[in-house]
Amino acid sequence: MSAAPAARIRHARREDLDRVAELAAEHAAYEKATPPAPGLARRLEPLIFGAPDAPGRLRCLVAELPDGRLVGYATCAPELSTWDGAEYLHMDCLYLAATERGLGLGPLFMAALREEASSLGLTEIQWQTPTWNEGAIRFYDRLGATSKQKLRYSLAVEPTTG
Repeated sequence: MSAAPAARIRHARREDLDRVAELAAEHAAYEKATPPAPGLARRLEPLIFGAPDAPGRLRCLVAELPDGRLVGYATCAPELSTWDGAEYLHMDCLYLAATERGLGLGPLFMAALREEASSLGLTEIQWQTPTWNEGAIRFYDRLGATSKQKLRYSLAVEPTTG
């Protein structure tokens, strides 16, 4: 099945942030992760749209259906590879609402992410997916993406104030 011609991927706007936060909560539940803390839309705003003294670092794309509903999102940001001595686009999240999978929006998202990387002068996109997410793995394999086995760690740090 393919997406309706009018379905599109576009950059998020400020008025989309509440829906992006809802989709992020759905995404966390799907991945059996801790849900985002309340106020996610407010925290995302300066990351995506910047502050008076700095541009936003996070890029957010949304999938919009012809009726205006937002049914998915992808976030990404330029990152660095020491081994390559180069920047790449890191896709942090790609999520489609369960009812909207299989409509061809995934390939539209990946095409939009490629365009985003290209517009930044970047030649590679990297991302992670849970090892149990077989549907995503099949999708990424069909794209011709390659995978590497690694574990992702996180370590909490107390911020210093000065």
